Amino acid sequence: MKLFNSFILVLFTVLAAACAKQSTPMGGPRDEDPPRVIEMLPANQSVNIKPEDILITFDEYIELDNAAKNIIITPRINKDEIEITALKNTLSIILNQELEDSTTYVFNFQKSVADLSEGNPVENLKLVFSTGNTIDSLSFSGNVNYYFPDEQDKFEDIIIGIYPASDTTNVFTAQPYYLSETDSTGKFIINNIKPGNYKAYAWRDDNSNLKAEFKTEAFDFILDTISIQENIENVIFNLAKGDQTPIKLTRSAVTGRNYDLIFNKEPEDIKLTNEELGKSIFYSTGDKRIKLYSKSARLDSLLFTINIKDSVGYQVDTTIWAKFPESERKPEKITISANSGKSFYQTLPIELTFNKPLSTIKTDSLFITYDTASRIQIMPEMLSFEDSLRRTKLLLKIPIPDSIAFEIFTIKAADSTFFDIEDQFNEKEFTANYKKLKRDALADAVSGRIEGTAGPFIVQLLNAKGEINREIFLTNQNTFQFLLVEPGTYRIRVIIDTNNNKRWDPSNFSEGRYAEQVFYFTDPATGKKEIILRGGWTLEDQNIPVPPKTGIPNQEKSSVDN
Repeated sequence: MKLFNSFILVLFTVLAAACAKQSTPMGGPRDEDPPRVIEMLPANQSVNIKPEDILITFDEYIELDNAAKNIIITPRINKDEIEITALKNTLSIILNQELEDSTTYVFNFQKSVADLSEGNPVENLKLVFSTGNTIDSLSFSGNVNYYFPDEQDKFEDIIIGIYPASDTTNVFTAQPYYLSETDSTGKFIINNIKPGNYKAYAWRDDNSNLKAEFKTEAFDFILDTISIQENIENVIFNLAKGDQTPIKLTRSAVTGRNYDLIFNKEPEDIKLTNEELGKSIFYSTGDKRIKLYSKSARLDSLLFTINIKDSVGYQVDTTIWAKFPESERKPEKITISANSGKSFYQTLPIELTFNKPLSTIKTDSLFITYDTASRIQIMPEMLSFEDSLRRTKLLLKIPIPDSIAFEIFTIKAADSTFFDIEDQFNEKEFTANYKKLKRDALADAVSGRIEGTAGPFIVQLLNAKGEINREIFLTNQNTFQFLLVEPGTYRIRVIIDTNNNKRWDPSNFSEGRYAEQVFYFTDPATGKKEIILRGGWTLEDQNIPVPPKTGIPNQEKSSVDN
Protein backbone atom coordinates (compact mmCIF):
# COMPACT_ATOMS: atom_id res chain seq x y z
CA MET A 1 0.00 0.00 0.00
CA LYS A 2 2.82 2.38 0.88
CA LEU A 3 4.49 1.53 -2.43
CA PHE A 4 1.28 2.32 -4.31
CA ASN A 5 0.86 5.65 -2.50
CA SER A 6 4.45 6.61 -3.31
CA PHE A 7 3.87 5.80 -6.99
CA ILE A 8 0.75 8.01 -7.07
CA LEU A 9 2.67 10.89 -5.43
CA VAL A 10 5.51 10.67 -7.97
CA LEU A 11 3.06 10.51 -10.90
CA PHE A 12 1.17 13.58 -9.64
CA THR A 13 4.43 15.53 -9.27
CA VAL A 14 5.53 14.67 -12.84
CA LEU A 15 2.16 15.66 -14.31
CA ALA A 16 2.12 18.92 -12.39
CA ALA A 17 5.59 19.79 -13.65
CA ALA A 18 4.60 18.96 -17.23
CA CYS A 19 1.53 21.17 -16.98
CA ALA A 20 3.62 24.00 -15.59
CA LYS A 21 6.02 23.81 -18.53
CA GLN A 22 3.17 24.06 -21.07
CA SER A 23 1.45 27.14 -19.59
CA THR A 24 2.25 30.73 -20.60
CA PRO A 25 3.48 32.83 -17.66
CA MET A 26 1.39 35.87 -16.70
CA GLY A 27 2.76 39.08 -18.31
CA GLY A 28 4.60 37.28 -21.10
CA PRO A 29 6.51 38.90 -23.98
CA ARG A 30 4.80 41.89 -25.61
CA ASP A 31 3.28 41.39 -29.05
CA GLU A 32 5.32 43.70 -31.29
CA ASP A 33 4.12 42.36 -34.65
CA PRO A 34 1.58 44.49 -36.56
CA PRO A 35 -1.50 42.89 -38.11
CA ARG A 36 -0.90 41.00 -41.36
CA VAL A 37 -3.23 41.30 -44.37
CA ILE A 38 -4.91 38.00 -45.24
CA GLU A 39 -7.17 39.21 -48.04
CA MET A 40 -8.10 42.37 -49.96
CA LEU A 41 -11.34 42.76 -51.91
CA PRO A 42 -10.76 44.04 -54.53
CA ALA A 43 -7.28 42.62 -54.82
CA ASN A 44 -4.36 45.05 -54.91
CA GLN A 45 -3.41 46.14 -58.48
CA SER A 46 -6.83 45.07 -59.87
CA VAL A 47 -7.96 46.60 -63.18
CA ASN A 48 -11.32 47.07 -64.90
CA ILE A 49 -13.18 47.24 -61.60
CA LYS A 50 -15.54 49.71 -59.95
CA PRO A 51 -16.08 48.47 -56.40
CA GLU A 52 -18.91 49.74 -54.25
CA ASP A 53 -17.12 48.72 -51.10
CA ILE A 54 -13.69 47.54 -49.95
CA LEU A 55 -12.93 44.78 -47.44
CA ILE A 56 -9.51 44.09 -45.95
CA THR A 57 -9.12 41.10 -43.61
CA PHE A 58 -6.24 40.81 -41.11
CA ASP A 59 -4.86 37.97 -39.03
CA GLU A 60 -5.90 39.62 -35.73
CA TYR A 61 -8.37 42.12 -34.29
CA ILE A 62 -7.72 45.71 -35.38
CA GLU A 63 -8.54 49.30 -34.42
CA LEU A 64 -8.58 52.53 -36.44
CA ASP A 65 -6.82 55.78 -35.54
CA ASN A 66 -8.59 58.85 -36.97
CA ALA A 67 -9.41 57.17 -40.25
CA ALA A 68 -10.99 60.29 -41.77
CA LYS A 69 -7.67 62.13 -41.50
CA ASN A 70 -5.09 59.37 -41.77
CA ILE A 71 -6.46 57.41 -44.74
CA ILE A 72 -5.38 59.31 -47.86
CA ILE A 73 -7.41 58.57 -50.99
CA THR A 74 -6.32 59.73 -54.43
CA PRO A 75 -7.57 60.98 -56.75
CA ARG A 76 -10.11 63.10 -54.92
CA ILE A 77 -13.39 61.53 -53.91
CA ASN A 78 -16.08 62.76 -51.53
CA LYS A 79 -14.82 61.52 -48.17
CA ASP A 80 -17.95 62.78 -46.43
CA GLU A 81 -19.92 60.03 -48.18
CA ILE A 82 -17.57 57.21 -47.19
CA GLU A 83 -18.34 54.87 -44.28
CA ILE A 84 -15.23 53.36 -42.67
CA THR A 85 -15.52 50.78 -39.88
CA ALA A 86 -13.36 48.19 -38.15
CA LEU A 87 -15.11 45.09 -36.84
CA LYS A 88 -12.98 42.40 -35.26
CA ASN A 89 -10.31 41.64 -37.86
CA THR A 90 -11.99 43.28 -40.87
CA LEU A 91 -11.72 46.81 -42.22
CA SER A 92 -14.79 47.86 -44.24
CA ILE A 93 -15.02 50.89 -46.55
CA ILE A 94 -18.37 51.63 -48.18
CA LEU A 95 -17.81 54.22 -50.92
CA ASN A 96 -21.40 55.41 -51.53
CA GLN A 97 -20.39 57.07 -54.82
CA GLU A 98 -19.56 56.35 -58.44
CA LEU A 99 -15.86 56.22 -59.32
CA GLU A 100 -14.43 57.87 -62.43
CA ASP A 101 -13.76 55.89 -65.61
CA SER A 102 -10.20 54.87 -66.58
CA THR A 103 -8.77 56.12 -63.31
CA THR A 104 -6.27 54.60 -60.88
CA TYR A 105 -7.31 54.90 -57.23
CA VAL A 106 -4.89 54.68 -54.32
CA PHE A 107 -5.98 54.11 -50.72
CA ASN A 108 -2.98 54.92 -48.51
CA PHE A 109 -3.76 53.84 -44.97
CA GLN A 110 -0.52 55.24 -43.50
CA LYS A 111 -0.60 54.23 -39.79
CA SER A 112 -4.36 54.32 -39.33
CA VAL A 113 -4.69 50.55 -38.82
CA ALA A 114 -3.17 48.91 -35.71
CA ASP A 115 -3.67 45.74 -33.68
CA LEU A 116 -6.25 46.01 -30.94
CA SER A 117 -4.14 44.64 -28.11
CA GLU A 118 -0.86 46.59 -28.38
CA GLY A 119 -1.52 49.30 -30.96
CA ASN A 120 1.20 48.15 -33.40
CA PRO A 121 0.46 50.05 -36.66
CA VAL A 122 0.50 48.41 -40.08
CA GLU A 123 3.29 49.99 -42.13
CA ASN A 124 3.03 50.81 -45.85
CA LEU A 125 -0.51 49.54 -46.24
CA LYS A 126 -1.89 50.55 -49.65
CA LEU A 127 -4.61 49.39 -51.99
CA VAL A 128 -4.25 50.30 -55.67
CA PHE A 129 -6.81 49.50 -58.36
CA SER A 130 -7.98 50.94 -61.67
CA THR A 131 -11.41 51.44 -63.15
CA GLY A 132 -9.74 51.14 -66.58
CA ASN A 133 -7.47 48.51 -68.07
CA THR A 134 -4.14 49.99 -66.87
CA ILE A 135 -2.62 51.17 -63.60
CA ASP A 136 -1.36 54.77 -63.82
CA SER A 137 2.28 54.82 -62.74
CA LEU A 138 3.60 58.40 -62.94
CA SER A 139 4.97 60.10 -59.83
CA PHE A 140 5.63 63.62 -58.51
CA SER A 141 8.27 63.89 -55.77
CA GLY A 142 10.56 66.32 -54.02
CA ASN A 143 11.18 68.15 -50.77
CA VAL A 144 9.52 70.79 -48.59
CA ASN A 145 11.38 73.45 -46.57
CA TYR A 146 10.41 76.27 -44.21
CA TYR A 147 11.57 79.83 -44.87
CA PHE A 148 11.27 80.67 -41.17
CA PRO A 149 11.59 77.39 -39.25
CA ASP A 150 11.13 77.22 -35.50
CA GLU A 151 10.85 74.44 -32.93
CA GLN A 152 7.13 73.96 -33.65
CA ASP A 153 7.63 73.65 -37.40
CA LYS A 154 7.95 69.91 -37.85
CA PHE A 155 7.16 68.13 -41.10
CA GLU A 156 3.99 66.56 -39.78
CA ASP A 157 0.68 67.59 -41.35
CA ILE A 158 2.29 69.03 -44.49
CA ILE A 159 0.21 68.24 -47.56
CA ILE A 160 1.37 68.29 -51.17
CA GLY A 161 -1.52 68.47 -53.57
CA ILE A 162 -1.95 68.65 -57.32
CA TYR A 163 -5.05 69.77 -59.19
CA PRO A 164 -5.92 69.29 -62.86
CA ALA A 165 -5.02 72.47 -64.71
CA SER A 166 -8.58 72.66 -66.04
CA ASP A 167 -10.00 72.56 -62.49
CA THR A 168 -11.46 75.89 -61.34
CA THR A 169 -10.66 75.12 -57.69
CA ASN A 170 -7.35 75.65 -55.92
CA VAL A 171 -5.58 75.01 -52.65
CA PHE A 172 -7.77 77.52 -50.78
CA THR A 173 -11.15 76.42 -52.14
CA ALA A 174 -11.15 72.60 -52.47
CA GLN A 175 -9.28 69.43 -51.63
CA PRO A 176 -6.65 68.38 -54.19
CA TYR A 177 -7.19 65.73 -56.84
CA TYR A 178 -3.96 63.92 -55.87
CA LEU A 179 -2.21 64.40 -52.56
CA SER A 180 0.46 63.05 -50.24
CA GLU A 181 2.13 63.96 -46.95
CA THR A 182 5.78 64.60 -46.21
CA ASP A 183 7.93 62.26 -44.15
CA SER A 184 9.84 63.43 -41.07
CA THR A 185 12.55 65.04 -43.23
CA GLY A 186 10.23 66.92 -45.58
CA LYS A 187 10.43 64.49 -48.51
CA PHE A 188 7.27 63.54 -50.40
CA ILE A 189 6.05 61.47 -53.34
CA ILE A 190 2.68 61.20 -55.05
CA ASN A 191 2.35 57.96 -57.00
CA ASN A 192 -0.06 56.55 -59.58
CA ILE A 193 -0.76 59.84 -61.37
CA LYS A 194 -2.58 59.94 -64.69
CA PRO A 195 -0.71 61.78 -67.49
CA GLY A 196 -1.92 65.35 -67.80
CA ASN A 197 -1.46 69.00 -66.92
CA TYR A 198 -1.60 70.03 -63.26
CA LYS A 199 -1.17 72.81 -60.70
CA ALA A 200 0.88 72.00 -57.60
CA TYR A 201 0.77 73.30 -54.02
CA ALA A 202 2.13 72.52 -50.55
CA TRP A 203 0.77 73.66 -47.20
CA ARG A 204 0.83 73.02 -43.46
CA ASP A 205 -2.63 71.56 -42.85
CA ASP A 206 -3.00 72.52 -39.18
CA ASN A 207 -6.77 72.02 -39.06
CA SER A 208 -6.77 68.78 -41.16
CA ASN A 209 -9.38 69.93 -43.67
CA LEU A 210 -7.13 69.23 -46.70
CA LYS A 211 -7.30 72.88 -47.77
CA ALA A 212 -4.97 75.80 -47.00
CA GLU A 213 -6.18 78.58 -44.74
CA PHE A 214 -5.08 81.75 -46.51
CA LYS A 215 -4.85 83.74 -43.26
CA THR A 216 -3.02 81.41 -40.90
CA GLU A 217 -1.35 78.40 -42.58
CA ALA A 218 2.08 78.35 -44.20
CA PHE A 219 1.89 77.43 -47.89
CA ASP A 220 3.65 77.57 -51.25
CA PHE A 221 2.72 77.04 -54.89
CA ILE A 222 4.29 76.54 -58.31
CA LEU A 223 3.16 79.21 -60.74
CA ASP A 224 3.61 77.23 -63.96
CA THR A 225 1.22 74.58 -65.17
CA ILE A 226 3.07 71.27 -64.90
CA SER A 227 2.86 68.70 -67.68
CA ILE A 228 3.25 65.27 -66.08
CA GLN A 229 4.08 62.87 -68.92
CA GLU A 230 6.97 61.24 -67.06
CA ASN A 231 8.08 61.06 -63.45
CA ILE A 232 8.77 64.53 -61.98
CA GLU A 233 11.55 64.60 -59.36
CA ASN A 234 13.38 67.07 -57.12
CA VAL A 235 10.44 69.44 -56.79
CA ILE A 236 11.01 72.19 -54.19
CA PHE A 237 8.41 73.94 -52.03
CA ASN A 238 9.26 76.62 -49.45
CA LEU A 239 6.55 77.20 -46.88
CA ALA A 240 5.82 80.60 -45.34
CA LYS A 241 2.80 82.41 -43.97
CA GLY A 242 1.29 85.49 -45.54
CA ASP A 243 -2.31 86.59 -44.99
CA GLN A 244 -3.79 86.70 -48.50
CA THR A 245 -6.79 88.81 -47.48
CA PRO A 246 -6.75 92.16 -49.36
CA ILE A 247 -6.53 95.07 -46.95
CA LYS A 248 -9.66 97.22 -46.64
CA LEU A 249 -10.62 100.36 -44.79
CA THR A 250 -13.59 99.03 -42.84
CA ARG A 251 -14.61 102.27 -41.17
CA SER A 252 -13.40 105.65 -39.92
CA ALA A 253 -14.74 107.53 -36.93
CA VAL A 254 -14.14 110.22 -34.33
CA THR A 255 -12.86 108.88 -30.99
CA GLY A 256 -12.77 111.62 -28.39
CA ARG A 257 -10.66 114.39 -29.89
CA ASN A 258 -8.96 112.02 -32.34
CA TYR A 259 -9.84 110.33 -35.61
CA ASP A 260 -9.51 106.55 -36.22
CA LEU A 261 -8.99 104.71 -39.51
CA ILE A 262 -9.84 101.05 -38.93
CA PHE A 263 -8.71 98.26 -41.28
CA ASN A 264 -9.38 94.55 -41.56
CA LYS A 265 -5.65 93.77 -41.05
CA GLU A 266 -2.47 95.53 -40.01
CA PRO A 267 -1.18 98.08 -42.55
CA GLU A 268 2.45 97.60 -43.62
CA ASP A 269 3.29 100.68 -45.72
CA ILE A 270 1.53 103.89 -44.74
CA LYS A 271 1.48 107.12 -46.72
CA LEU A 272 -0.77 109.92 -45.51
CA THR A 273 -0.86 113.33 -47.16
CA ASN A 274 -1.98 116.55 -45.52
CA GLU A 275 -0.07 119.81 -45.10
CA GLU A 276 -0.52 119.69 -41.30
CA LEU A 277 1.07 116.24 -40.92
CA GLY A 278 4.31 116.46 -38.96
CA LYS A 279 3.46 119.96 -37.74
CA SER A 280 0.25 119.93 -35.72
CA ILE A 281 -1.06 116.48 -36.65
CA PHE A 282 0.66 113.14 -35.99
CA TYR A 283 -0.48 109.54 -35.92
CA SER A 284 0.07 106.18 -34.22
CA THR A 285 -0.54 102.62 -35.41
CA GLY A 286 -1.62 99.35 -33.85
CA ASP A 287 -4.62 97.09 -33.40
CA LYS A 288 -5.40 97.27 -37.15
CA ARG A 289 -5.87 101.01 -37.00
CA ILE A 290 -4.27 104.37 -37.66
CA LYS A 291 -5.12 106.99 -35.06
CA LEU A 292 -4.79 110.64 -36.07
CA TYR A 293 -4.03 113.19 -33.33
CA SER A 294 -4.31 116.95 -33.53
CA LYS A 295 -2.62 119.27 -31.03
CA SER A 296 -5.84 121.23 -30.76
CA ALA A 297 -9.51 120.87 -31.58
CA ARG A 298 -10.63 122.09 -35.01
CA LEU A 299 -13.90 123.46 -36.27
CA ASP A 300 -13.44 122.29 -39.85
CA SER A 301 -12.73 118.82 -41.23
CA LEU A 302 -9.37 118.17 -42.87
CA LEU A 303 -8.87 116.26 -46.11
CA PHE A 304 -6.36 113.38 -46.02
CA THR A 305 -5.12 111.34 -48.97
CA ILE A 306 -4.45 107.77 -47.90
CA ASN A 307 -2.25 105.17 -49.58
CA ILE A 308 -1.96 101.96 -47.55
CA LYS A 309 -0.33 98.65 -48.45
CA ASP A 310 -0.47 95.35 -46.60
CA SER A 311 2.31 92.78 -46.28
CA VAL A 312 1.41 90.93 -49.50
CA GLY A 313 1.10 94.08 -51.62
CA TYR A 314 -2.63 94.85 -51.70
CA GLN A 315 -3.39 98.51 -51.24
CA VAL A 316 -6.03 101.06 -50.37
CA ASP A 317 -6.06 104.42 -52.17
CA THR A 318 -8.71 106.80 -50.95
CA THR A 319 -9.44 110.16 -49.32
CA ILE A 320 -11.21 110.92 -46.05
CA TRP A 321 -12.35 114.02 -44.19
CA ALA A 322 -11.14 113.80 -40.61
CA LYS A 323 -12.69 115.68 -37.69
CA PHE A 324 -10.97 116.75 -34.48
CA PRO A 325 -13.76 118.15 -32.29
CA GLU A 326 -13.77 119.35 -28.70
CA SER A 327 -14.32 116.44 -26.33
CA GLU A 328 -14.84 115.86 -22.61
CA ARG A 329 -13.56 112.34 -22.95
CA LYS A 330 -10.55 111.75 -20.70
CA PRO A 331 -7.37 111.13 -22.73
CA GLU A 332 -5.54 107.83 -22.43
CA LYS A 333 -2.52 107.96 -20.15
CA ILE A 334 0.94 107.88 -21.64
CA THR A 335 2.80 104.55 -21.52
CA ILE A 336 6.51 103.81 -22.12
CA SER A 337 8.35 100.60 -22.98
CA ALA A 338 12.08 100.13 -23.60
CA ASN A 339 14.46 97.63 -25.19
CA SER A 340 15.91 97.07 -21.74
CA GLY A 341 18.36 94.29 -20.98
CA LYS A 342 20.28 94.76 -24.23
CA SER A 343 24.06 94.49 -24.25
CA PHE A 344 26.22 97.08 -25.98
CA TYR A 345 29.80 98.16 -26.60
CA GLN A 346 30.89 101.83 -26.59
CA THR A 347 27.59 103.31 -27.86
CA LEU A 348 24.44 102.65 -25.85
CA PRO A 349 21.44 102.23 -28.23
CA ILE A 350 18.13 102.84 -26.48
CA GLU A 351 14.64 102.55 -27.95
CA LEU A 352 11.71 104.03 -26.07
CA THR A 353 8.26 103.27 -27.47
CA PHE A 354 5.18 105.33 -26.55
CA ASN A 355 1.50 104.63 -27.10
CA LYS A 356 0.94 108.14 -28.50
CA PRO A 357 2.98 110.73 -30.40
CA LEU A 358 5.23 112.87 -28.23
CA SER A 359 5.07 116.65 -28.33
CA THR A 360 7.77 117.64 -25.80
CA ILE A 361 10.83 116.04 -24.17
CA LYS A 362 12.49 117.75 -21.21
CA THR A 363 16.07 116.54 -21.60
CA ASP A 364 17.24 118.19 -18.37
CA SER A 365 15.50 115.39 -16.45
CA LEU A 366 16.72 112.62 -18.78
CA PHE A 367 20.09 111.01 -18.03
CA ILE A 368 22.19 107.85 -17.69
CA THR A 369 23.46 106.63 -14.31
CA TYR A 370 26.14 104.03 -13.62
CA ASP A 371 26.73 104.35 -9.88
CA THR A 372 24.99 106.12 -7.03
CA ALA A 373 26.65 109.48 -7.68
CA SER A 374 27.60 109.57 -11.37
CA ARG A 375 25.49 110.40 -14.39
CA ILE A 376 25.69 111.23 -18.08
CA GLN A 377 23.32 113.97 -19.16
CA ILE A 378 21.34 113.15 -22.33
CA MET A 379 21.52 116.00 -24.82
CA PRO A 380 18.97 116.85 -27.55
CA GLU A 381 21.43 115.87 -30.31
CA MET A 382 21.45 112.30 -28.93
CA LEU A 383 17.72 111.94 -29.68
CA SER A 384 15.81 111.19 -32.87
CA PHE A 385 12.44 109.76 -33.87
CA GLU A 386 12.22 106.65 -36.02
CA ASP A 387 9.36 108.33 -37.91
CA SER A 388 8.81 112.07 -37.60
CA LEU A 389 5.12 111.74 -38.55
CA ARG A 390 4.43 109.27 -35.75
CA ARG A 391 6.83 110.36 -33.00
CA THR A 392 6.02 107.15 -31.08
CA LYS A 393 9.48 105.55 -31.11
CA LEU A 394 12.35 107.57 -29.65
CA LEU A 395 15.89 106.50 -30.50
CA LEU A 396 18.83 107.41 -28.26
CA LYS A 397 22.51 106.83 -29.03
CA ILE A 398 24.66 107.54 -26.00
CA PRO A 399 28.47 107.30 -26.31
CA ILE A 400 29.95 105.64 -23.21
CA PRO A 401 33.69 106.31 -22.68
CA ASP A 402 35.92 103.27 -22.17
CA SER A 403 37.28 105.02 -19.09
CA ILE A 404 34.03 104.32 -17.23
CA ALA A 405 34.70 100.91 -15.70
CA PHE A 406 31.12 99.95 -14.91
CA GLU A 407 28.96 97.19 -16.38
CA ILE A 408 25.35 98.27 -15.75
CA PHE A 409 24.02 101.57 -17.12
CA THR A 410 20.52 102.86 -16.39
CA ILE A 411 18.46 105.39 -18.26
CA LYS A 412 16.33 107.49 -15.93
CA ALA A 413 13.52 109.84 -16.84
CA ALA A 414 12.03 111.81 -13.98
CA ASP A 415 8.28 112.28 -13.84
CA SER A 416 7.00 114.91 -16.30
CA THR A 417 9.91 114.30 -18.70
CA PHE A 418 7.75 113.17 -21.64
CA PHE A 419 4.61 114.99 -22.80
CA ASP A 420 2.40 113.52 -25.52
CA ILE A 421 0.23 115.29 -28.05
CA GLU A 422 -2.75 115.20 -25.66
CA ASP A 423 -0.71 116.90 -22.90
CA GLN A 424 -0.43 113.72 -20.87
CA PHE A 425 2.91 113.16 -19.12
CA ASN A 426 4.71 110.29 -17.40
CA GLU A 427 3.53 110.45 -13.80
CA LYS A 428 6.30 108.24 -12.40
CA GLU A 429 10.03 108.00 -12.87
CA PHE A 430 10.96 105.65 -15.71
CA THR A 431 14.11 103.45 -15.66
CA ALA A 432 15.64 100.74 -17.85
CA ASN A 433 18.95 98.88 -17.53
CA TYR A 434 21.62 97.98 -20.11
CA LYS A 435 24.85 95.97 -19.93
CA LYS A 436 28.17 97.23 -21.27
CA LEU A 437 30.48 94.57 -22.71
CA LYS A 438 34.26 94.50 -22.46
CA ARG A 439 36.27 94.50 -25.66
CA ASP A 440 38.24 91.36 -24.85
CA ALA A 441 34.99 89.45 -24.29
CA LEU A 442 33.76 90.09 -27.84
CA ALA A 443 34.28 87.95 -30.93
CA ASP A 444 36.29 89.97 -33.43
CA ALA A 445 34.25 89.22 -36.55
CA VAL A 446 32.14 86.77 -38.52
CA SER A 447 32.17 87.14 -42.30
CA GLY A 448 31.33 85.32 -45.50
CA ARG A 449 29.93 85.47 -49.00
CA ILE A 450 26.56 84.77 -50.61
CA GLU A 451 27.16 82.53 -53.61
CA GLY A 452 25.13 81.81 -56.72
CA THR A 453 22.81 84.79 -56.96
CA ALA A 454 22.68 88.57 -57.01
CA GLY A 455 21.21 90.93 -54.41
CA PRO A 456 19.92 93.09 -52.95
CA PHE A 457 20.30 91.08 -49.75
CA ILE A 458 19.22 91.40 -46.14
CA VAL A 459 21.74 89.52 -43.98
CA GLN A 460 20.69 88.87 -40.38
CA LEU A 461 22.61 87.48 -37.42
CA LEU A 462 20.08 85.64 -35.23
CA ASN A 463 20.70 84.81 -31.57
CA ALA A 464 19.78 81.52 -29.89
CA LYS A 465 16.19 82.76 -29.39
CA GLY A 466 15.81 83.50 -33.11
CA GLU A 467 15.87 87.27 -32.50
CA ILE A 468 17.71 89.60 -34.87
CA ASN A 469 20.98 90.61 -33.17
CA ARG A 470 22.47 92.42 -36.18
CA GLU A 471 21.17 93.24 -39.65
CA ILE A 472 22.89 94.64 -42.73
CA PHE A 473 21.63 95.52 -46.20
CA LEU A 474 23.72 94.71 -49.28
CA THR A 475 22.82 96.31 -52.60
CA ASN A 476 25.87 96.01 -54.84
CA GLN A 477 27.91 93.31 -53.13
CA ASN A 478 27.57 89.76 -51.85
CA THR A 479 30.12 89.78 -49.00
CA PHE A 480 29.09 90.46 -45.42
CA GLN A 481 30.81 91.07 -42.09
CA PHE A 482 29.61 91.49 -38.50
CA LEU A 483 32.19 93.07 -36.18
CA LEU A 484 32.56 92.87 -32.38
CA VAL A 485 29.83 90.37 -31.64
CA GLU A 486 28.82 89.23 -28.18
CA PRO A 487 29.77 85.54 -27.59
CA GLY A 488 26.98 83.05 -28.10
CA THR A 489 25.24 80.72 -30.52
CA TYR A 490 23.95 82.27 -33.73
CA ARG A 491 22.46 81.61 -37.15
CA ILE A 492 23.04 83.63 -40.31
CA ARG A 493 19.91 84.26 -42.39
CA VAL A 494 19.80 85.74 -45.88
CA ILE A 495 16.76 87.30 -47.56
CA ILE A 496 16.89 88.13 -51.26
CA ASP A 497 15.26 91.56 -51.07
CA THR A 498 13.87 91.56 -54.60
CA ASN A 499 12.09 94.91 -54.38
CA ASN A 500 14.78 96.50 -52.16
CA ASN A 501 12.32 97.62 -49.48
CA LYS A 502 14.52 96.31 -46.63
CA ARG A 503 12.04 93.70 -45.39
CA TRP A 504 10.86 90.22 -46.33
CA ASP A 505 7.73 90.07 -48.49
CA PRO A 506 5.44 87.02 -48.50
CA SER A 507 3.86 85.57 -51.63
CA ASN A 508 0.78 87.00 -53.30
CA PHE A 509 -1.25 84.10 -54.64
CA SER A 510 -3.81 85.98 -56.72
CA GLU A 511 -1.10 88.10 -58.39
CA GLY A 512 1.14 85.09 -58.99
CA ARG A 513 4.11 86.40 -57.03
CA TYR A 514 6.45 84.18 -55.05
CA ALA A 515 7.61 85.01 -51.54
CA GLU A 516 11.10 86.49 -51.37
CA GLN A 517 13.65 83.71 -50.99
CA VAL A 518 15.08 83.01 -47.52
CA PHE A 519 18.02 80.72 -46.67
CA TYR A 520 20.64 80.09 -43.99
CA PHE A 521 24.30 79.36 -43.53
CA THR A 522 24.83 75.62 -43.12
CA ASP A 523 28.16 74.10 -42.09
CA PRO A 524 29.13 71.84 -45.03
CA ALA A 525 30.96 69.44 -42.68
CA THR A 526 28.29 68.98 -39.99
CA GLY A 527 25.08 70.11 -41.69
CA LYS A 528 24.33 72.36 -38.70
CA LYS A 529 23.02 75.89 -39.06
CA GLU A 530 24.32 77.09 -35.70
CA ILE A 531 27.68 78.84 -35.34
CA ILE A 532 29.42 79.45 -32.00
CA LEU A 533 31.26 82.70 -31.31
CA ARG A 534 33.68 83.19 -28.42
CA GLY A 535 35.71 86.12 -27.20
CA GLY A 536 38.60 86.93 -29.52
CA TRP A 537 37.39 84.60 -32.28
CA THR A 538 37.20 85.45 -35.96
CA LEU A 539 35.05 83.26 -38.20
CA GLU A 540 35.74 83.73 -41.89
CA ASP A 541 34.42 82.05 -45.03
CA GLN A 542 30.94 81.45 -43.64
CA ASN A 543 29.86 81.16 -47.25
CA ILE A 544 26.19 80.67 -48.08
CA PRO A 545 25.24 79.11 -51.43
CA VAL A 546 21.76 79.95 -52.62
CA PRO A 547 19.49 76.85 -52.46
CA PRO A 548 17.00 75.91 -55.20
CA LYS A 549 13.98 78.15 -55.57
CA THR A 550 10.42 76.94 -55.40
CA GLY A 551 9.70 74.90 -58.52
CA ILE A 552 11.11 72.09 -60.64
CA PRO A 553 14.68 71.82 -61.98
CA ASN A 554 14.72 72.19 -65.78
CA GLN A 555 11.19 73.45 -65.46
CA GLU A 556 10.96 74.48 -69.08
CA LYS A 557 11.10 70.78 -69.98
CA SER A 558 8.24 69.76 -67.73
CA SER A 559 5.76 72.61 -67.80
CA VAL A 560 3.41 74.19 -70.27
CA ASP A 561 2.19 77.73 -70.76
CA ASN A 562 -0.69 78.81 -68.57
